[in-house]
Amino acid sequence: MDKSDLETYQVQLEQVEVALSQDPENNELISLRSELKELIELTQAAIAQQEAAASSSKAEASKKSAAASASSSKVWAAGDECLAKYSGDGQWYPARITSVGGAADNRAFSVVFKGYNNTELVNAAQIKPLPANYQGPSAGANKRKLSKVEEEERERKKKKNEKKVEAKAAKAKEQQEKQHSWQKFAKKSEKKGIHIAGVTGTSIFKTPDNPLGKVGVTGSGKGMTGVAPRIKHKFEVTDDPNA
Repeated sequence: MDKSDLETYQVQLEQVEVALSQDPENNELISLRSELKELIELTQAAIAQQEAAASSSKAEASKKSAAASASSSKVWAAGDECLAKYSGDGQWYPARITSVGGAADNRAFSVVFKGYNNTELVNAAQIKPLPANYQGPSAGANKRKLSKVEEEERERKKKKNEKKVEAKAAKAKEQQEKQHSWQKFAKKSEKKGIHIAGVTGTSIFKTPDNPLGKVGVTGSGKGMTGVAPRIKHKFEVTDDPNA
């Protein structure tokens, strides 16, 4: 959903309002007006959420950039050994960088923790060089198991994400149903001889071909319709051969 969808719904609402002014008792038009208003409210809310998320992302990116600038000036590359901060407990563990991405001032690193095979995406502030006297883990080191708290947290995040996906899917389905209802009504109106601009035929908001025309004004830019002159009819008397 974007602003173009919102504009479309608003135009359709205006068209329904015009149709209602001509047929104020039409229950289908009244119901459609209510649905379009609800669609507009849902779309406005979705746009507001998207703008808020974009603003939050920019703020987060700014924080990460500042942290990266304050970290070591070392240039990391795929294959480098390092210590990386594990999100599960906030502790530092030996890891290997598998890939490097992101902008030059906001690098992102994909790392694999040694002995655990956990993969995570970290920023420059979450990795640091190995100590000079560091010795790697023994060959028989076992993989670290997630604690009960970590398991519960992972399950909670999973369920939260599933609920978000379900909510978005439900909203999308609701909007599709309302849009389908509107299209069905438009087709039914066309069969009854009711033409709603913007749904069938040419939209009244189409840019006129005439450079003097105005958008939204039917027949704009055209000259005045000629009026036939009024003349007095003359009757002629003829001889009727059958009289």
